[in-house]
Formats: sequence, C-alpha cells, structure tokens
Amino acid sequence: MSRHLKLRRLGCAMALALAGAGAHATEGGGLGIYPDGLENFMSGALPPPGVHMLVYAGGARYDTLRGNDGERVPVPGFKVDVNVLAPRLIWVTQQQVVGGQLAFHAIAPLLDVTAKAAGQRNRSTGLGDMTLGVALGYHPSESLHYVVGLDMYAPTGEYDRKDPSSLGKNYWTAQPVFALSRISPDGFNADLKVMYDFNFTNSATDTRSGQALHADYALGWGVGKGWVLGMGGYAFQQVTDDSGPNSAAGRARAFGIGPSVRYMNERGWLFTAKWQQDFKVKNRPEGAQLYVKLGIPF
Repeated sequence: MSRHLKLRRLGCAMALALAGAGAHATEGGGLGIYPDGLENFMSGALPPPGVHMLVYAGGARYDTLRGNDGERVPVPGFKVDVNVLAPRLIWVTQQQVVGGQLAFHAIAPLLDVTAKAAGQRNRSTGLGDMTLGVALGYHPSESLHYVVGLDMYAPTGEYDRKDPSSLGKNYWTAQPVFALSRISPDGFNADLKVMYDFNFTNSATDTRSGQALHADYALGWGVGKGWVLGMGGYAFQQVTDDSGPNSAAGRARAFGIGPSVRYMNERGWLFTAKWQQDFKVKNRPEGAQLYVKLGIPF
C-alpha cells in the first residue's frame, strides 16, 4: 500500500473517530475523553464546605489532521466544531479523610458537534459522557492548595460508530487526578492539573484506547482587584498503544498554549477564560479552543 493511501485511510479513520467533548487521541486516531486545556486558574483550590456550582463553556475548532510524524493528512473538507456547556456540581463535605476535605462532584456536558469530511456533514446535539468524581482537598497555606482525586467518565452520550458527530465514546474511563494551585492577589499565580487515563473497551468496536498522561496549566500575575493575567494551555502524550481492530496507527501527542485571564471577588464569584492553539501535534486533529469557567456562589 502506498504511503499516500495509508495517510488517507488514517485520515478517514480519524474523522470517523471524532466525537464527544473535544478531547484527545483514542481509537482510530480521533479524540479522547477529556477536553485538554479545559481547566485554568484555581484548578487545585477546593472551595469551603458546602454545595458549589461551576459552569464550563466554550468551543473547539479542528481543521487539520496530523499523522504519526506530524505530517498533514489529506482529507478533503475536514472540519470539526464542538460547542460545549457543562454545569459542574461540587459538594465539599465537613468530613476529613487522611487530613483532606472529602468532596464529590458531577459534570453533565451538553454538546453541539458538527463534523465534516470528504463531502459529508454530520451534526449531533445533546448530553455527552458524564463525569463522576471523588476528591480530597488540602490547604497547606493561604497561597498553596492541592487536590487528589479519581474521576470516572460514564458512557452516557449517544453513540453510533458510523456517525463522526456522536456525542459519546461508548466506553468507561478511570482518571486519577492531581491538581495544584498557587494563589496570590498581587504576585505570581500558577496552576497545574495532571491526569492519567485508563480507558476501558468500546464494546461496539472491540477496541481499547491506549493510556494517556496529560496536564492543564496556567501561569499568571495578580494585578489587583481580583484580576490575574497570564497564559495557559495543556500537554498530552499517549503512553500505551491502542488494542483492537479500530486501533490508531500510532500514539498521539499534542500541546496547546495561549492567553489566560482570571477574575475573582470576595463574594465567591469566579471567572476564567483561555484561548489556546494546538502545536507539535501527532496522530490526532489540530485546531484551537476557547474555554471559559464561571463559579457561581449559592
């Protein structure tokens, strides 16, 4: 088989694998379970005991496919748009476990996905794959905070292996999480959220996506009155191969970077925004994303 034909087949497989909330590489060389770069400032700072609401919103736009060596894969008319509105409910209990605040959370992503390739157009709207998680929050000082936890991604989104705009991935994912925040109203701010994906088998394709290590980050400087200005992005690396008939041709890699901003006031309102551009992409789609986060006090 010629290299050109191999690339076209890889591109078609990637296009057919695109789905869900705009995350990264999985079976077929498409996108995986978590939208990398979604988190921003304050990702490692658990709020006080009580019930809290966060809302994530934004869009991801992909217009290029990259192969195993980072080369452009020729798929005519390739474009994927993913719009997301994702409410997140957090319950921070009064209970302490091994010195940390015990907390639970759930995310229900509402998606609008449009996928175009080779003259075909598919669109799906509705509920994507939900996230359920448990965490422990620690506060070593007024400026330093961190969280350890476990998130489970449930296959609640509608899935059709022949529809590239499917809202779900049709498999479970277990994701250990560590997040760290350094907060300063008039100085250096830094946030890092590190995740590791253990993907289960997609029963419709008998394929298991490879494990992946990825992280969101944000760096900034407090300029007063609750504002922090800086930059943020993500890093993604698939660390084991896919297995099964719909496996990707190789492991995926991607990075993202762009401007980031945060506003927070004493009444508990929180707003962050980040635009990021993908680069150094291998074996997955490439594009740009804009994500905002709103914390709503009860």
